[in-house]
Amino acid sequence: MKNIKVVNGFKFLPPSLAAWIKKFIPEEDFKGFIPWTPLKKKLQELTFALITSSGISLKSDIPFNMEREKVEPLWGDRSYRKIPKGTTEKDIEVNHLHINTDYIKKDINVILPLSIMAEFEEKGIIGRLAPTSYSFYGFQWQNREFLTEAIEPISKSMKDENVDAVILTPA
Repeated sequence: MKNIKVVNGFKFLPPSLAAWIKKFIPEEDFKGFIPWTPLKKKLQELTFALITSSGISLKSDIPFNMEREKVEPLWGDRSYRKIPKGTTEKDIEVNHLHINTDYIKKDINVILPLSIMAEFEEKGIIGRLAPTSYSFYGFQWQNREFLTEAIEPISKSMKDENVDAVILTPA
């Protein structure tokens, strides 16, 4: 196969954390195919959605459940939140036990670049930013329910908003 792209998912993790996580991964090589899909449109024609795993919610939303994780350390809140275009740090809360949320609370763009993407849209660098961005709680340890409870509805919503490309900002 030509043009094989290899991704090192542990590159930026501290070695001790990478070693701990690798203990839970089966020894055999992954046999499945992971598709790489080149863009078929120019950036100026694309609709982008933003997704973050930083636990951002609107002040009017129910916050992510960190209390349960304090009791069950391998549990992560499976829900997600919709973040409308135009949201600023004044509109949000950030709930996450695994990251420093102070910077996000001061400037949402450090993790969810809504105003930067709006500026790109205005300047014609991208086609448009979708009306909705998404946030979830990034600690999803061996949690298949997360796929049906969050990822599936998020993907359906993005399809309804004609999203062509997604920018994921992991926390």
